[in-house]
Amino acid sequence: MLSLIWLLVVGLVAGFLARALVPGKDPMSLAGTLLLGVSGSVVGGLVLGLLFGGFRDRGFSPAGIIGSVLGAVLVLVVYNRVSARRGMDGPARRGAL
Repeated sequence: MLSLIWLLVVGLVAGFLARALVPGKDPMSLAGTLLLGVSGSVVGGLVLGLLFGGFRDRGFSPAGIIGSVLGAVLVLVVYNRVSARRGMDGPARRGAL
């Protein structure tokens, strides 16, 4: 139970830091920021595990705060690129579904 709380706290901090580090406007709710940080933690854990061989010792594990922030920055940059390419000014952005 404590590890889930720790994951959420680290995810929230990583999400806020990633939004502060990536230039541009990112209108996101608190839940979106939390989801960004948790997904960044997963991505950071995978990337750091692949780079430093962390999977041999412990199996899959989420990254620490630095890996989480790096992963969240990567997720946010990819999200911004995909949403810009898709043209989010269309009907979904204006509220007409």
